[in-house]
Amino acid sequence: MVGVDLRALTQPVGIMRIMATILACMCFSLVATVGHVPSPYWAWCMFTWCFCCFFTLLILILEFTTVNAKLPFAWDDFTTAFAMLASLMCLAVSIIYPTFFTCKTCHRQIGASVVSWFCFGVYVGEVALTRLRPSGQVSGFLSTLPGIMKMLETFLACLIFTSLEKSQFNSPGLQWCVAVYSLCFIFAILIILLTITQLTSFFPFSFDKLVIVYNILAAVMYLTAMVIWPLYSFRNNERPSICGHPCAWDKLVVVTFMTIFNVIVYTLDTAYSIRLVFCVSNQ
Repeated sequence: MVGVDLRALTQPVGIMRIMATILACMCFSLVATVGHVPSPYWAWCMFTWCFCCFFTLLILILEFTTVNAKLPFAWDDFTTAFAMLASLMCLAVSIIYPTFFTCKTCHRQIGASVVSWFCFGVYVGEVALTRLRPSGQVSGFLSTLPGIMKMLETFLACLIFTSLEKSQFNSPGLQWCVAVYSLCFIFAILIILLTITQLTSFFPFSFDKLVIVYNILAAVMYLTAMVIWPLYSFRNNERPSICGHPCAWDKLVVVTFMTIFNVIVYTLDTAYSIRLVFCVSNQ
């Protein structure tokens, strides 16, 4: 039977979620009134605000109706992980949107940018509250360091996909890089889903060791992409003096840096996973 829990709306975390829902909706509404902009960065910003607004509202409804207690996964782990992901996404759009889509006379765009920074602050506050709750540390996968790194890997891959254009797939080297980004993204999502749904126990072998093998392969593949992408993208390709806004050449730089960041994250993930499985578990 579905009940009602008013504490979901009156406790500090609930109040922050209500604020985040309102702020994300404000960002989306302000930008929507300006009109559509044919840019993947604009689409990413709109998606982020819609995504954060919808899922935060959904979390509020599920907790208010106590349906969350009947779900087959760790609810606290999910909400903490979502707040972390929403913080990252809002931080990204709070930098991207004012960089590419505001001007001195663009009042609604400036307003959306300011509200987006407040939204980011609210999600950071929610993360702090959920991580420091009196009942102790959250023990679910998504709230652990490996889970956080997996979310970060998929988030950086999303930024890479946002910056890719069809005209960049004209050579085998760049096609390999896109394949690396896509395959690693898909397998990272699969690992997250299998872990939070607690399906890893059905594997006839150690899932943790399988993840280590994947992390090593992903780190090596990303390392090749880190070398190949700038080699093929910037060879005989200087930044044009007259470039669009956002400039297609700048997107190549964004992909390059996001690839470097993901190499670092995958390397750290691999090292930590090896330590966790072979060192800590044997003590």
